[in-house]
Amino acid sequence: MVSSGQLFAADDSVRPLADRLRPKDLTEFSGQQHLLGPDSTLRQALERNRLHSMIFWGPPGTGKTTLARMIAKHCDAHFMSISAVLAGVKDIREKVAEARDRLDTTGQRSVLFVDEVHRFNKSQQDAFLPHIEDGTLFFVGATTENPSFELNNALLSRVRVYVLKHLEKADIRGIIDRALSDEEFGLGSSNIDMHESHRDLLAATADGDGRHALVLLELAADCARIEGDRKVIDERVISEVTRDSFRQFDKGGDNFYDQISALHKSMRGSDPDAALYWFCRMIDGGCDPLYIARRVLRFASEDIGNADPRAAQHALYAWDAYSRLGSPEGELAIAHAIIFMSCAPKSNAVYSAYKTAMAFVKESGNQPVPMSLRNAPTKLMKELGHGDGYRYAHDEIDGFAAGAHYFPDTLEAVQFYEPVERGLEIRIRERLLELRRLNDANKS
Repeated sequence: MVSSGQLFAADDSVRPLADRLRPKDLTEFSGQQHLLGPDSTLRQALERNRLHSMIFWGPPGTGKTTLARMIAKHCDAHFMSISAVLAGVKDIREKVAEARDRLDTTGQRSVLFVDEVHRFNKSQQDAFLPHIEDGTLFFVGATTENPSFELNNALLSRVRVYVLKHLEKADIRGIIDRALSDEEFGLGSSNIDMHESHRDLLAATADGDGRHALVLLELAADCARIEGDRKVIDERVISEVTRDSFRQFDKGGDNFYDQISALHKSMRGSDPDAALYWFCRMIDGGCDPLYIARRVLRFASEDIGNADPRAAQHALYAWDAYSRLGSPEGELAIAHAIIFMSCAPKSNAVYSAYKTAMAFVKESGNQPVPMSLRNAPTKLMKELGHGDGYRYAHDEIDGFAAGAHYFPDTLEAVQFYEPVERGLEIRIRERLLELRRLNDANKS
């Protein structure tokens, strides 16, 4: 069994608080009860000493590394660690050889923890496969990125993926309390006074990240107000150390795309309050407002279309206004557009028609343009019949050439666009039904 002291470096005085205060066993671990509760698959496997290879997928500061260490300790396995940011195939081979030698000589199992495993390329990920299969080592990877996109199917088929969640505020508050009371590894011997409300404020500011909470707490302890032999962490100190702290956002990662998806779906669901919430969440997290403006313009065409053509104008106005005003004034224009989109009647008829028409074009191939629709700018082209039989709509009754055919001669007319009975598309639908009736009555 590995002793708790072996999990830490010898000199604690220079190590960050977050590292010194890592839980030593599963009873000290905060949060993730969906994984570690008594009835969970992972907990039952550990209680039976049944190690298996796994991937921990979750946001920063949720305990991926700590959990891997504790699993190895709990199952009396040797813990090894490499970082995919720094390691290569050579390092993998060295760890595999070390694990094989240990298994052959002592019979002890090895857990190889790979941090940021999504940074490994395909060949590096493939290097683990035979050693996972033959039991040389148990693989535990940690990633903040979606394994479905970042890891090989061959590796995924050999591991169990466990999803770690943001820590709840109560979990973070527990971590802060333990740090302030622990005299061996925490700040318990530093004579720190911190009111309950200020602990709650720091827990909320940490945004679900336990490590970030301890980083901020350690910084607050260094900046604390001195009163006699006591250090006081008050609201002023917390405000100072968290002034430039951003919410978790991770542009380009899952958190980013989940939030823009939530914004899009809130607008589609006609909920202006939820849409405004997600917009503010993204701005608060550091998202480029112009990215959101582009998405709002796309939404105007995809989800509103002709039900209210003003939506596209509002989206363009918001984009232009932000480009001219910048932040923070320009963000109000984007909020204006988002609320308009949320309240507008919805139609994806144009979007659906476009997709259907594109699929039809790819399937039907390159059909020739009918002679009546061809351009005839020269005498030769006119002599060749270009434009023959074309009916100029403005010369027809009501400006409509009833019975005229505008598809290639080799194709039957296809109806792609079906307006919905919402917003302006109600009128458009009525108009198209009347035109189609006239066409049917004048087919030649």
